[in-house]
Amino acid sequence: MDIAVTAKSSLVHLAARPEALDLATSNTAVIVIDMQNAYASPGGYVDLAGFDISGAAATIHKIKEVLRLARAAGIQVVYLQNGWDPDYVEAGTPLSPNYHKSNALKVMRRNPNLKGKLLARGGWDYEIVDELTPQPEDIRVAKTRYSAFFNSQLDSILRARGIRNLIFVGIATNVCVESTLRDGFHLEYFGIVLEDATHHLGPEFIQQAAIYNIETFFGWVSTVDDFAAAVQDIVPAS
Repeated sequence: MDIAVTAKSSLVHLAARPEALDLATSNTAVIVIDMQNAYASPGGYVDLAGFDISGAAATIHKIKEVLRLARAAGIQVVYLQNGWDPDYVEAGTPLSPNYHKSNALKVMRRNPNLKGKLLARGGWDYEIVDELTPQPEDIRVAKTRYSAFFNSQLDSILRARGIRNLIFVGIATNVCVESTLRDGFHLEYFGIVLEDATHHLGPEFIQQAAIYNIETFFGWVSTVDDFAAAVQDIVPAS
């Protein structure tokens, strides 16, 4: 499948399922979903909520390599950070389903001493993990719900740069990754997940189900090795 090139750019051939894609680097961004202490570090909200984060370290390692390759190839990197203002006004009231379904908010209601510490902008929990610190040329976009396209500037930021192809890495495959990719699909973005650079929340079958859903209905699935192979000819030697 050929995707139109809108600017002077290198064209790379990415092996993917259900079919390979030809992507212009200038039209492509790597979207880093919620690689925050909250989701990937011991003592973060996900750990405190009782989810298994043992796979997060391997995911961080894979993402670090993807970002190295993307920057060297001239592909834009966009970090998404999930959370709210320190008073949680943006999180919603009991009239919002987010109030009832957000595990972070539920953990804080059960443990009032954590209020203001989980996913609050400016706090440790909200920040990107040290291993993946954004670089000056990267873009950060704040989000207040699972989908990064909801009530954010993400769509306009991407369109202003002619970006139509989104390569997703991050946490969680079955929640914020899939939600953002789905919304992107309806906004005419081509979404590709690097399955070994994502991590899920819940049992293993959740990862498999999310990948199946994306591959079958909403986008494409590839791997870190396939991404490396696609850009190897345009990445300067170390």
